[in-house]
Amino acid sequence: MRRANAEQDPPLSRTANRALLGLVIAVCLVLFVLWRSENPRLERLRMHLVDSFSPVIGWVSAPVRFVSDTSRDYREFIDLYEQNRMLRREIERLRSWRETARRLEEENAQLRALNNVRLAERASFVTGEVIADSGGPFRQTALVNVGQQDGVLDGSAVVDGSGLVGRVVGVGVRAARILLLTDFSSRVPVIVQPSGRHAILSGDGTIAPRLEFIDDEEKIRPGDQVETSGDGGVFPPGIPVGRLISVSKDHWRAALQADYDRLDFVRLIRYRPDTEIDQPTHLIVPGRQGPMPLSGPDSSSSNGDGAAAGTSGG
Repeated sequence: MRRANAEQDPPLSRTANRALLGLVIAVCLVLFVLWRSENPRLERLRMHLVDSFSPVIGWVSAPVRFVSDTSRDYREFIDLYEQNRMLRREIERLRSWRETARRLEEENAQLRALNNVRLAERASFVTGEVIADSGGPFRQTALVNVGQQDGVLDGSAVVDGSGLVGRVVGVGVRAARILLLTDFSSRVPVIVQPSGRHAILSGDGTIAPRLEFIDDEEKIRPGDQVETSGDGGVFPPGIPVGRLISVSKDHWRAALQADYDRLDFVRLIRYRPDTEIDQPTHLIVPGRQGPMPLSGPDSSSSNGDGAAAGTSGG
């Protein structure tokens, strides 16, 4: 008997499952028709159903919402815990590097003091806001709200957060005018890294100025970094300018790194090289009591005196 009942259970179970599935499908179809129909009576029926089941939906959704919020808070807690552990490890690593840097700085200061080494002065800067832009097809300049009272010098380099923007061409008490790199009259000595080739960046009204007078074009490649070379003592060396791009053979341009579309705040660098030589050198000649100047107005007179002395001695 048990075996017969066991043989009859599976067909009954399958029939019940099929009936339940058909009932679910029918209910879904009825709900779909009720919800998609535009009949006023069905609309009232829908609202009645919503009003009837809204308390039940609220009671059922509250635990579901609580479980969902709890699960989300738990995941966020786990993420914060992992981030906290990573930050703790990073802090410990930075502390060790800080101690190493402090020790190396002390050793470096002691060695400089022992060797009487003089380091080059670092350039300072002042930050200003661009208050006017007189850009045009042939003249591209900007006006900033810092001037002589802020230590701005004529010819100072101007940078933004990405690279070189231009240089100061006029200084007032409270304002300064900037000549942008894209201006036709802009000329900046640059160096192409890593080859170390020198060139002149010439503005031509485009966002990618030309590179002229490159000393060796065979050693430069597209994508090389273009920086200020410091030649002429106007710009500090090493300021990023842009990346090298090749337009055609023997025609190179630099895609500027400065963001000219959002030029709101700039830095004006106070830089004056302290390596200027304003005295002529002298050549020490054996048999003379003093050095003989190599240049200057006194060299001709001294040569004439020496020639006269040689003649009289002869």
